[in-house]
Amino acid sequence: MQVGRREIVWPCKRSLTRGDGVPRDAFRGGIHPPDMKHLSAGRPIERAAVPERLVVPAIQHIGACCEPTVDPGQRVKRGQAIALVDAFVSAPVHSPVDGVVEEISEHLTAAGLRVPCVTIIPDAEQDFDRWEPVEGSDLAAIVRAAGVVGLGGATFPSAVKLVPPKEFTVTTVILNGCECEPYLTCDHRLMLEAPDRVVRGGVIIRESLGAERLVIGIESNKKDAAEAVREAAQGTEAEVVVLPTKYPQGAEKQLIWAILRKEVPHGKLPAAAGALVHNVGTAAAIADAVDVRKPLMERVVTVTGRVAKPGNYRVLLGTLVSDLIEMAGGFSGEVERVIAGGPMTGPVLGSLDVPVTKGMSGVVVLGPGDAAKPVDEDQPCIRCGRCSEACPMFLQPFAIGTYANARLWDRTEQFHALDCIECGACAYVCPTSRPLVQLIRIAKAELAAKGVRP
Repeated sequence: MQVGRREIVWPCKRSLTRGDGVPRDAFRGGIHPPDMKHLSAGRPIERAAVPERLVVPAIQHIGACCEPTVDPGQRVKRGQAIALVDAFVSAPVHSPVDGVVEEISEHLTAAGLRVPCVTIIPDAEQDFDRWEPVEGSDLAAIVRAAGVVGLGGATFPSAVKLVPPKEFTVTTVILNGCECEPYLTCDHRLMLEAPDRVVRGGVIIRESLGAERLVIGIESNKKDAAEAVREAAQGTEAEVVVLPTKYPQGAEKQLIWAILRKEVPHGKLPAAAGALVHNVGTAAAIADAVDVRKPLMERVVTVTGRVAKPGNYRVLLGTLVSDLIEMAGGFSGEVERVIAGGPMTGPVLGSLDVPVTKGMSGVVVLGPGDAAKPVDEDQPCIRCGRCSEACPMFLQPFAIGTYANARLWDRTEQFHALDCIECGACAYVCPTSRPLVQLIRIAKAELAAKGVRP
């Protein structure tokens, strides 16, 4: 089944509801790609094997790059900090295993960058129930010490989000359990298997901020997860809201609108709308950091598509994608591309020898016919308007792409290129296969280089 261009969702009255109480349209625009979640949704989380070596990047977050604090030949313990930096927007990196540091060198990552990495040779025996505990006097300090970042893919340091600007009052904490990207099921399985940790993390965040509400948003194609979380939330006053299955329902601004019917003002943070959004995996990691002082050293990764054993694996950070694919039984059939994350927003890997990092939610293996064919340059625009109808940010992607291709950066700014969330809905529905996301990314980079801000 192709994940290429498919139907768009035309705007409808937001007040209408279906018989099950789920709004018919939680936000304007959006698309319905084949979700392909059946390949792994029924597979319980399985701990991936310890590889022969781990390549742990010193930067796995948005913000200042950490510097390795260990040396080749040094023994490290599981949970020991191995890369640090004294910066507000940052997150330390910890050793996922007991072992010996083999080398400190630059290594290619899924983002296509070469960054400092700590290569560790794990001991033959590992005790996954033991780690070096993190310390901290308050929630933000504990979360910072644990290296927790947004596990939905954004990788923004979670401790920073726990200290919103003083001019804003957060009244609602939202946990994002939508997992709207096709193929991915890691959050689904986490909510099914550890709903208590998800809810506990949300309660910790709400109490820390003094927020009035804790709302957990889950798409309607995960009703079993919604029931599990709802049961775990009994007695906590947490609300579980089942939302329509539509991409990109899990995008921060769209989720806030769907739940609160509030729009995040242009150029502002969600706190300006009284909201704070965390991924459900992030909430569980915060609960682990607070309750058992566990640093973020591993995460659940969906390995799916054309592999022999699609599933959801608890993977040590620093495991190479090539090793992870072998753990999933290797490739099955002809392979055309491997994507880190979901197929709508994740980068295509140029090499499989890149490490799993905090933000890598999936490894999706696609073959011929599974995705739209790549294009080498911009394609003709027929002015059909489908991209504008699909855009959840009310933009005109066709115009931004055209001006970006002509290098008219000021015009891309006038069409609000910086407001693009790069969800890919526009490229998905484009009948001429224009590389709209790539063109808009170029425009955003050029505008940022000129000092333009949203």
